Amino acid sequence: MKKKPKSKRSARAKGKALTSHNRARRAVTKHAAATAALQYIPWRTVELEDLNPLLQRQFVVGQEIMLARVLLKKGCIVPEHSHHNEQLTYIVEGALKFWIDGREIVVNAGEVLCIPAHMPHKAEALEDTVDLDVFNPPRADWINKTDQYLRGRK
Repeated sequence: MKKKPKSKRSARAKGKALTSHNRARRAVTKHAAATAALQYIPWRTVELEDLNPLLQRQFVVGQEIMLARVLLKKGCIVPEHSHHNEQLTYIVEGALKFWIDGREIVVNAGEVLCIPAHMPHKAEALEDTVDLDVFNPPRADWINKTDQYLRGRK
């Protein structure tokens, strides 16, 4: 029987990643529904959060999934970032230009972009845009409001 190759990550790095993951899991668990229950949530009842002059969002959190409604004014830049969450982006109105995986991709109304976990990406609103993002697991940094890369910038 072959031995598995040892990971190159140090024990400290592994512990740090595990601690960060545990912190994220606790934040999501705290915000998510206590038990799996039916939820009916009209968008008009969800807080519209102003992140910067060109960017607003709302989100709903389930047990292991998050749906966000993101409103971007033309010219809004979402700086390059990555996260451990898988992301589906569906453009309801408008268009977003993504820089991802060494390519530029324009996603128009009615189109979907599937972004794997840990893949760095950046976006620009080519026009006023309404975007629905689905994340699994939910974004703990959004729930805790520690997503500084989105706040106070254009």
